[in-house]
Amino acid sequence: MKILYVTLAVFLTDQASKLAVKGFSIPFLNINWEGMDYGQSINVIGNFLRITFVENSGMAFGFEVGIVQKFFLTIFTFLAAIGLFYYLYKSQKRDFPLRLGLALILAGALGNLIDRAFYGIIFDYAPLLYGRVVDFIQVEFWDFTLFGNTYETWPIFNVADSAVTVGVAIILLFHRENAIIENTETDEVTDKISTVAENNINNNNA
Repeated sequence: MKILYVTLAVFLTDQASKLAVKGFSIPFLNINWEGMDYGQSINVIGNFLRITFVENSGMAFGFEVGIVQKFFLTIFTFLAAIGLFYYLYKSQKRDFPLRLGLALILAGALGNLIDRAFYGIIFDYAPLLYGRVVDFIQVEFWDFTLFGNTYETWPIFNVADSAVTVGVAIILLFHRENAIIENTETDEVTDKISTVAENNINNNNA
């Protein structure tokens, strides 16, 4: 289960980056980090890449959902995280791209789950399961329309969103390729066995 170190590293990076942007306070340790003002933007690579602090109460990349949908989304994410962890445990002998992709997806799911489930209580603005997800990575893009909404910039996202996207891409690209290779190798072995069997039959008939 060493692949879970990837999950842990990405999860901690996600939470650390969110707290660095949002700010936090630990009174008994006399720690107080101000973070950024809501809506504040800092250029990283000109206007192309910026750190912009926003929060959303919905899904990844800022897609909003209602209060009831938000509750079920949080519960579903929790159950999905358990399912991913169990599948990773059962897939220890599967190919590396599949396990890496699942580990990244698990990290992303857990990262945003913490925001939704606990940030409302931690930062004292909402009850359990109704927190807002911290987003801060803004990439300028050409205008585009998605699900009926027109965007002048790519929806602001976070490390967890990135982990899920990269994890899915790895599984779709590399796991499929490995599966094709495995099937090809299996077919080659089957062909060789068939050839040997035919030769034996022919030799016996001769």
